[in-house]
Amino acid sequence: MENQIQVLSLAKKIWAKKRMVIFITLIWVIFGFFIALSIPNEFTATSTFIPQSSESGKGIGSLGGIASLAGINLGDVSSGSDIPPSLYPRLASSVKFKKDVINSKLKIEGIEEEVSYSEYFEGISKPGVFSKIQKYTIGLPGLLLGLFKSDQLNIQSTDSSSLIQLTEVEINHFKRIENQLSIFPNKKEGFVQLSFTMPDPRLAAQMALFVENLLQKELIEFKIQNAKHQLNFTEERYNEKKGEFESIQNRLSNFRDRNQNISTAQANNQLSILEAEFNFAFNIYNELAKQLEQSKLQVSKDTPVFSIIEPVSIPTEKSAPKRLLILIKFSFLGFVLSLAYIFGLEYFLILKNLWKNLD
Repeated sequence: MENQIQVLSLAKKIWAKKRMVIFITLIWVIFGFFIALSIPNEFTATSTFIPQSSESGKGIGSLGGIASLAGINLGDVSSGSDIPPSLYPRLASSVKFKKDVINSKLKIEGIEEEVSYSEYFEGISKPGVFSKIQKYTIGLPGLLLGLFKSDQLNIQSTDSSSLIQLTEVEINHFKRIENQLSIFPNKKEGFVQLSFTMPDPRLAAQMALFVENLLQKELIEFKIQNAKHQLNFTEERYNEKKGEFESIQNRLSNFRDRNQNISTAQANNQLSILEAEFNFAFNIYNELAKQLEQSKLQVSKDTPVFSIIEPVSIPTEKSAPKRLLILIKFSFLGFVLSLAYIFGLEYFLILKNLWKNLD
């Protein structure tokens, strides 16, 4: 009963100040309407694909007894391991990947030469009014902190030249890419959905296609790195043993040419030794030739194929902003602030009266 009385009392106070509530709420509605109109349109291009590859076998085994006798131990090196789809977003968030994205080329209508992603946002695309307001209001603390950090971003290390150096401009591009690029791996179904958001629908499609190809390229490189390492190792051993085989072959041919009419036991013994070396070298060379072909086949086998379910297309409808939703949020915010102002003012008057009574 007491709670109901308190609720009714609050409702009466709000009703008594209804004009103030309407006035404050209306101000925020107008402000929200201005903000909603100031935010530029954004378009999102999407792509869905499934990575497919052959089942990983044991890889390429050892050459057996002959290769062991030759001092060659290829071992059992397994083929490239599969990459879980859950790691795709981590791969796309790497510094190398983002650097490739900001250097991607865009074809812009009205401009003959292609421009990079970074050049587009640094010189062509102009931020909207809301972006500027947000930068100098909500983003003001970060802007002030950036003034103190800017001197440290361009420090070049002479002892660590192999380390990646990022500039303040690159960091800003990276932050924008994090908001524009989305990769959603579906673990259950096995497909990956990729989307990229840009102010222009054609540019959104171009960036989505570029990121799709770049991601697939990185995945292929990662997937076949073990098989390529095995191929390079086998090819080196093959070339090495090929030279030894040709050398022994020439020695055997020269010996036979010089000793055609000689049939001594010593000559026959030397010929037998050369023929044994020749047969041994030929067997190793032949096995390595087979192994080399197997390594090439393994690289092809480990190379994943991406089945495109939904190819990239130019979006026809904007994905943002949701202007009606923005207007509703600002209306609700204005209503809440008006109530806070009414009750805050009343509480302040109560405290003021108490202070006067104490005096």
